[in-house]
Amino acid sequence: MNRLRWLLSAALLVGAGVSQTTLAATGPYWQAKDAKDTESYVKVPMPAGIQVIETELEGPVFATAEGKTLYTWPLGNLRNGNAGDRRNSGVATCDDTIYKETSGYMSPYPPGFLLPELETRKSCEQLWPAVLAPADAKPVGKWTVVKRKNGQSQWAFDGYPVYTSSLDKKAGDVFGGTNALSGGAQGIVRQPIGPPPDVPPELDIVPFRTGHMITTYKGFSVYASDADAPGKSNCTDKCLSDWDPVIAPQTAKTKGDWSVVERSPGIKQWAYRGQPLYTYVHEKKARAVTGSDNPGWHNVYTQRALPPPADFTVQDSRIGQVLADKDGKTIYIYQCNDDALDQQTCDHPDSPQVYRMAICGNFDPNVCNATFPYVKASPGAKADSSLWTVVTIDPKTGKWAKQGDAGAMQVWAYRGRPVYTYGEDLKPGDANGDNYGEFNGQRNGFRAYWVRDDYRNNNVGRTANDR
Repeated sequence: MNRLRWLLSAALLVGAGVSQTTLAATGPYWQAKDAKDTESYVKVPMPAGIQVIETELEGPVFATAEGKTLYTWPLGNLRNGNAGDRRNSGVATCDDTIYKETSGYMSPYPPGFLLPELETRKSCEQLWPAVLAPADAKPVGKWTVVKRKNGQSQWAFDGYPVYTSSLDKKAGDVFGGTNALSGGAQGIVRQPIGPPPDVPPELDIVPFRTGHMITTYKGFSVYASDADAPGKSNCTDKCLSDWDPVIAPQTAKTKGDWSVVERSPGIKQWAYRGQPLYTYVHEKKARAVTGSDNPGWHNVYTQRALPPPADFTVQDSRIGQVLADKDGKTIYIYQCNDDALDQQTCDHPDSPQVYRMAICGNFDPNVCNATFPYVKASPGAKADSSLWTVVTIDPKTGKWAKQGDAGAMQVWAYRGRPVYTYGEDLKPGDANGDNYGEFNGQRNGFRAYWVRDDYRNNNVGRTANDR
């Protein structure tokens, strides 16, 4: 057997753009710290011991009685095989097996290479504990029971076995997976689950990097106007050449955050939290935000995340806008999934760092830290958002460290994972390190933190229909 040498070629997508600094205040992307906006959801039957909790980025999710977020691992296609749980199979594939070799599912990398750090590698069920059901448990709504290899009963939702994540340390954490980020080559990832949003049939909710945006059922963004009054549309005549009211059926009634505005006898328009809703006539691309470039018009969200660190900025870039540090340098997220049958993530300080070191520095931590430097945090820095924390890292190993350890750094982390800048970004708005790594950075590599992307949907996640 060959010892795996993770020396991998990196794909670098370079583009030039004009950059303009703006403050990373709430703006169009984040809601204020004192905002109470949360997404309403459909009440569904649940087993005893399961609840719904509100989370900052993912919205309402299912959780255990202790508040640990629930996840599923739906079967998905890789280049040479499948991984994950098959729907309605009645069994869970995440068990106590400790895989030692690559599967070969991600061509061109063959099977049989030894995985790194085998002496500390954990099993799937250690990383993703099963949500066990009582031996006499009965189906409840979409909740059913499957059997584990050891004979234990486990809850399943919508046909998929349900797990928690070892990365979630406190109630409300959703660090084991996210629906706010998608990528076709990122491996077979775990997904947080929750009840469906309470939304009229004509409309839908799409998770974005910074919140849950309302669209039509066809995926086109909806907007609200500052010129309207609560429950009253002032968009008439010339305004209607650019904006189409989102028409409600004759039978539509007010429910929760949703209400109906009568535009004229027999013509009803949907409103959300009192704001009449429209689509932008000139917008031809689904899930776009170009209508918000018109003064006084805004995309509509059920909820948004809280702001990032106060000294972060937003910069204009080649295909939209990126989150950047105080000096205007683009922020990058590293993401990684290994090629074992249980598809373990390798983008967290708890996981092997050889994958990242291979991509950013040919295994040399000094080169790696110059190519993709950590984003240092000021002493005592905190963010309003629970998604952003300050962590202590040993830059030589990429692993956790303690304050006061020799060489240890205090750095910013997003969803528990350190973030980076790119050494070859020379001016604010540069995003030359975007898509750096395997499979355009999706499988093992770096991707810019896009808050707006007018061309490639890098800021859009997975809807319920996409999962």
